[in-house]
Amino acid sequence: MTIQILGIGCASPNNSLIQSELADVAYNLSARDSCSARALSELYRLTGVAKRGSVLLHDESADGLYKFYANSSERIGDSAINYGPSTAQRMQVYSENALSLAHRAGCTALENSAVRAEEITDLVTVSCTGFQAPGIDFALCKSLGLIPSVHRTHIGFMGCHGALNGMRVAQSLCAANPDATVLLVAVELCSLHYNFSGEKDHLVTNALFADGAAALVVRNRSTVEEVRIQIARNASYIVPNTSEMMSWSIGNNGFVMQLSPRVPGIIEDTLPEWLGQELEIAGFSISEIGGWAIHPGGPRILEATRRALKLSDEALAPSSYVLESHGNMSSPTVLFILEELKRQALPRPWVMLAFGPGLTFEVVVLK
Repeated sequence: MTIQILGIGCASPNNSLIQSELADVAYNLSARDSCSARALSELYRLTGVAKRGSVLLHDESADGLYKFYANSSERIGDSAINYGPSTAQRMQVYSENALSLAHRAGCTALENSAVRAEEITDLVTVSCTGFQAPGIDFALCKSLGLIPSVHRTHIGFMGCHGALNGMRVAQSLCAANPDATVLLVAVELCSLHYNFSGEKDHLVTNALFADGAAALVVRNRSTVEEVRIQIARNASYIVPNTSEMMSWSIGNNGFVMQLSPRVPGIIEDTLPEWLGQELEIAGFSISEIGGWAIHPGGPRILEATRRALKLSDEALAPSSYVLESHGNMSSPTVLFILEELKRQALPRPWVMLAFGPGLTFEVVVLK
């Protein structure tokens, strides 16, 4: 049975700031002894990001960021320390803003697939930056006009590879029910989780992450029409003894990422053998892949992947472009890159590849 992607939709916040402006915001929000303005400016420049969007930006100025972040401090002894808004305050903003992005992405995917909302039998949602009940899945049913009996599945807290987990669920739903039509929507509001600790890995994540949403419509091939993008294989791999290398936890003042500087080296050492085996099962070799949608966790992650797989700069160009234009939006990011592969009409097969907490590798092969 052939599972095909009928349509893709992506949505970004209405407003964004260039990276140098965001470096100024970071300096003004941070304790002055944690990082100098010059060091922050250099860090932000080295991310490969040109601009990032946030739902906190109400216009093309940083006022929304300052309004949300700058006025939350706790007094400890004689010192006023800014820890940022509480997790409850951040979740309130998620509740108020996630639906709009997710709805726009879902509408675009439906339009591009020529599928009506009432044809959707299954809704799969992905998010690791906010939680509520009823959730984003429930809200999308109403906003998109899905049927009341639509089956809902939510994938939470899987991190940057969450959309690939969602694609696996969508593929399984279609395989189990020949009449299924699945809408997958991934939405993340990473900018809500700015971290004030001043630790190096938190400074790095502050400099990379952004907001966005993306969606796919997936269905069995059931007509003689031209074949769309087909899901040929998906696979997952937990790298042994790496559970401390990357984590995403809930703190009192937002969600907290821990990212070891060893991750690029682990990718370089471990990825080639595993991915080579998975591609062989799918009937391909690395040299046959015409397009790469590699999640740009950051420039070091992309460079480690390039070295590991002996890829050209051209092969990484779609990932670098999305990182530069949008930043790291966590789970929707690989779907933005998939849309770029489609826009460029690169020859298939394509590989979607992402890394997340665990340390875990996820891959989807498309043909």
